Amino acid sequence: MGETFIAWINMAVLSISALLFLYFYVRSVNPAALEKKVGEIAYARCKRYRQIAIVFEFVTIVNYAVYYFYPLPIPLPRVFPWDYWISILIAVAIGVPSSYLMYKGMKDAGEESIIPKKKHSLYGGIYKKIRHPQATGEVFLWWVAAFMLNSPFLAIFSIIWLPIFYVMCVAEEKDLVIRYGEAYLDYKRKTGFLIPKRSSSR
Repeated sequence: MGETFIAWINMAVLSISALLFLYFYVRSVNPAALEKKVGEIAYARCKRYRQIAIVFEFVTIVNYAVYYFYPLPIPLPRVFPWDYWISILIAVAIGVPSSYLMYKGMKDAGEESIIPKKKHSLYGGIYKKIRHPQATGEVFLWWVAAFMLNSPFLAIFSIIWLPIFYVMCVAEEKDLVIRYGEAYLDYKRKTGFLIPKRSSSR
């Protein structure tokens, strides 16, 4: 009875933390729109929102780990129907390219990855290929965690991160249009959202 209670509490905290992560992250990527209402303090406020979002994301990571020890009492296998080493191989196959995308995106974005700044130009590097390399890489790392923990339920639950990261990216782009105007609209036309666009010639 005690383990079941912990399992459901963990699931509730996981779900709420994921939604709060989305809420605060979306708030953090709107400094230009917020600046119109409160002035330049908007960037400091968005920095706090970003930090709070990161805290909730960390909580969800802890919840994933707790789920391994306290799975929900549902009619779903606790582990995948294959040897654990296969799950590890799947995790590595997903994790290597995803980690590279996330790392490269953070490197090319610089401090802006964590601290929204008013004086910042459009990113270069990998951002010349896709507009959201960090999100593209990070969203698949949830499946890395699920396979590392060998949990079918967490692999299914991780689908929730697809719409969450999509909403985050769309919200960010709305503010980038305000910040950079036509320059960003032109960048959007030339660059893929999550995957590179095919180059076309007339």
